[in-house]
Amino acid sequence: MDYKHRIMMEVESLPEFLLPKVLSYVQTLQPKAVASKPKLTIPEPKSFTAEDTIIIYTDGACTGNPGAGGYGAVIIDGDRREEISGGYKHTTNNRMEMMAAIAALKSLELNSQVKLHSDSKYIVDAVVKGWAKKWQANGWRRNPKEMAKNPDLWQELLDLCQVHNVEFKWVKGHAGIPENEQCDRLAVEAAHQNNLPIDQGYAT
Repeated sequence: MDYKHRIMMEVESLPEFLLPKVLSYVQTLQPKAVASKPKLTIPEPKSFTAEDTIIIYTDGACTGNPGAGGYGAVIIDGDRREEISGGYKHTTNNRMEMMAAIAALKSLELNSQVKLHSDSKYIVDAVVKGWAKKWQANGWRRNPKEMAKNPDLWQELLDLCQVHNVEFKWVKGHAGIPENEQCDRLAVEAAHQNNLPIDQGYAT
């Protein structure tokens, strides 16, 4: 049956005064327009130049291993130069090397381009060669029988590497590099401060 033809015939047979009501009723049957979803605006990836790169030098020191320890960092951002340091009453040299990098990266604005120099192969190799991420993926195990040390600081450092674009560079310690030497002085001075806080990550 041609329903369209039948409907037209039925409409034509209606009294004229009913036609406006029929039209209004038909309009209520029309599907409502679906509002189009706003398009997502994806920001352009941030591009960096050599001038945008923040240069960081870091170092850690310990009066014993474990023992009182300190860290130091020199941050060079264009014409701005900043030095930071801190220490703990009972910690290790490796933890202070890591804390220096963490403290420096924490001090930056989000999404910074960074070249971080460290004389710690423990840090540089673990990040550059992907060891730290493998330990993380394996529940902080170096192998089935051995746990990775300092998982609290490794987690924090890897998280910061997601926030910033960080290139790790190894430099030889005590080789006359001014910024590296200054970091060492800052770390040693911090390790000899009085009333140092407890390194909770190492204490637990």
